[in-house]
Amino acid sequence: MDLMEYQAKELFAKHDVPVTTGIVATTPEEARAAAEELGVVVVKAQVKVGGRGKAGGVKLAKTPDEAEEHARAILGMDIKGHTVHRVLVAPGAAIEEEYYFSFLLDRSNRQYLCIASVEGGVEIEEVAKTNPDAVKKIPIHPGTGVDEAKAREIVAEAGFPAPLTDQAVATVLALWKVFDEEDATLVEVNPLARLAGDKLEALDGKVTLDANADFRHPEHEAFVLRDEEDPLEAQAKDKNLNYVKLDGEVGIIGNGAGLVMSTLDVVAYAGEHHGGVRPANFLDIGGGANAQVMADGLHVILGDQQVKAVFVNVFGGITACDEVAKGIVGALEILGDEATKPLVVRLDGNNVDEGRRILNEANHPLVTMVDTMDGAADKVAELANA
Repeated sequence: MDLMEYQAKELFAKHDVPVTTGIVATTPEEARAAAEELGVVVVKAQVKVGGRGKAGGVKLAKTPDEAEEHARAILGMDIKGHTVHRVLVAPGAAIEEEYYFSFLLDRSNRQYLCIASVEGGVEIEEVAKTNPDAVKKIPIHPGTGVDEAKAREIVAEAGFPAPLTDQAVATVLALWKVFDEEDATLVEVNPLARLAGDKLEALDGKVTLDANADFRHPEHEAFVLRDEEDPLEAQAKDKNLNYVKLDGEVGIIGNGAGLVMSTLDVVAYAGEHHGGVRPANFLDIGGGANAQVMADGLHVILGDQQVKAVFVNVFGGITACDEVAKGIVGALEILGDEATKPLVVRLDGNNVDEGRRILNEANHPLVTMVDTMDGAADKVAELANA
């Protein structure tokens, strides 16, 4: 789960990272009130995407009137496909230098990685292109993590100014606590700023939390913004379904992430021959494809107004094809009149003959069975384009 800037700063404050959290506003009037309290402020769009400043989503306000005016312009703005529903009103800061700092998961090398640059800040990507030697990459062993000695090594390698050394070490240790104790896969500060009086402060923050560790962090549920979620994805999450909304016309249900990904590919390819139809979603129902799970999946997919046809692609393994077939029949009974779009079903694997017999016997008018994956993809694309 990616966090908004203001949420990342809440975690920073929890772990003693030097930060000023600011005030979140959802209306221009609230932004004005925040500015009246804080003085000179920066009004910052809260969206889970970079490039906010260049898109006009970050504005300095010297007066409450300016804060209200900027908030009115920023709220509702579209930034790279993300609509701004809230702004962070943060105190203005006298920045002397900007640095870049992050911890992240280095999957390819099975370790953690620290990336730091004292020539960073908001232009870090340009620095990485024009002066790559200024961007330091320090590997971190997952078994030992970051202690004070490692933090001092990072600070020295990055080249933080001598007057900031002790502050930088303390900040690195605090950011590591965020990364480690919150089970994050990314903790980024850009910029980490040197303010007047040689004060180090995280002026922005980006955090990605590992959803696989949610069971250890029930408090992270508070970071979920229901008004920011796609309603279908939220509905699927409530049903414990692995669902991702896409922009297409063919609903996809499969058991196993690999099979579903392959299904997306074959449907996209088949769609090229049938009006350019595309997959409408990723939905992995896992191994327990009983009637209720299948009904929950179909309910979500059929709630997508873009969906014209549904492809159920199942390879029977631990859950045999006859159980899947019973699940499909039971799901259609549960859904009743809600089920109005054609389903193309491809079954293979354990007990496939019995599964096909059950579906043939049910003889549901919406269900078409196709033996092969490519054939089923072609059929569902044809139906979606009809």
